[in-house]
Amino acid sequence: MIVCPPDSFPVDPSARQILVTGATGLLGSYVVRDLLLAGERPLLLVRPDRKRDPAMRIEAMVAAWEGDLGHPLPRPTVVAGDIGAPRCGLDDDAVRDLGEHCRAILHNAASLTFHGADRDGDPWRTNVGGTAHVVGLARAAGIGEFHHVSTAYVCGLRSGRVLETELDVGQRFGNDYERSKVEAETLVHGADHLRSVTVYRPAIIVGDSRSGFTSTYHGFYALARLGHTLLPRMLLGSTSGRALLRLLRIDGRDRKNFVPVDWVSQVMCHLVRTPAAHGRTFHLTHPEPVSTGTIACVVQEAVERFSRAASPDDPDVRDERWFADEFRSQLGVYRSYLRCDPDFDRAATVAHAGQFPCPTIDHESLLRMARFAIECDFGRRVPRERPPKSACGACAG
Repeated sequence: MIVCPPDSFPVDPSARQILVTGATGLLGSYVVRDLLLAGERPLLLVRPDRKRDPAMRIEAMVAAWEGDLGHPLPRPTVVAGDIGAPRCGLDDDAVRDLGEHCRAILHNAASLTFHGADRDGDPWRTNVGGTAHVVGLARAAGIGEFHHVSTAYVCGLRSGRVLETELDVGQRFGNDYERSKVEAETLVHGADHLRSVTVYRPAIIVGDSRSGFTSTYHGFYALARLGHTLLPRMLLGSTSGRALLRLLRIDGRDRKNFVPVDWVSQVMCHLVRTPAAHGRTFHLTHPEPVSTGTIACVVQEAVERFSRAASPDDPDVRDERWFADEFRSQLGVYRSYLRCDPDFDRAATVAHAGQFPCPTIDHESLLRMARFAIECDFGRRVPRERPPKSACGACAG
């Protein structure tokens, strides 16, 4: 099923469009906004959720952006489908329509599940199987331009300098997510019917650089959520970020590479619309990673300022050792996340998108992001605000 946009924003029949997967996720929603603002009319491959059909999901998303921007946006075309099915579940007529109207596919959908022993489940099902289905759809529709969103962490446990031109160099991996993304990239590069494959490898995506807005709570947010959950058993000031690092045996000088979602979208949309950049791989990483010491201090300050601590007369109050033990036992899946990141080469990104410097990620900006997450209870409450109008990252073409 293809749902056409309203007549008030007619599609130019001569325009060749971009099919986007993963449009309803955090990065995908920014990509849709920025493509619309840049004059593109993307087709969005969307599956229904438990309450809404694909068109309703996209209408709610675009309407929210209109409220932030203060002006109307054209509606993208919604294609009802699922990357979990061969050819994404599209029939022959829909595939033929895509071949006639699409010039490219931007494959952004992915699972962030870290561990999965069963290859019929995630992350393998989405990141490898789903990618194979999208590549198969490109073959069936005769679409030869493919843009693939991967991750900088295909590097696995490597240290030193990691080049944008490298993929599988025999590296060890910290989790199945990294393995699955290497397989997905390899699969895309091996598709002989694709004439152009462009790969985008973001580092750890965090919230909006201005407002702190996010709709997903992995990585950095998981640490903040754990501190937020444990603090009600602690007295205010009874632990410190750096003491916690020592108890967890983490070197506070290690570095993590965070990039704000609005910047990643801005750069990707620019590169998608720049033919001279096609066929390359881009590390969408920060030139100045943040230290784990800063992360620990931010988590401490955020939960002490914005979460609720225990009362001094609470009989169940716990000490710093309990806090560290609980932190350590519950980190589990995120242990590999705390390792020191390598030095990511950014030569292609600087050459083709150097006019878009990555916003500063420091104590202040991370605290703003942590506050947003805590105040909306990590997605359980409606956020106070979406990114302000000034946060618009529309590319300049």
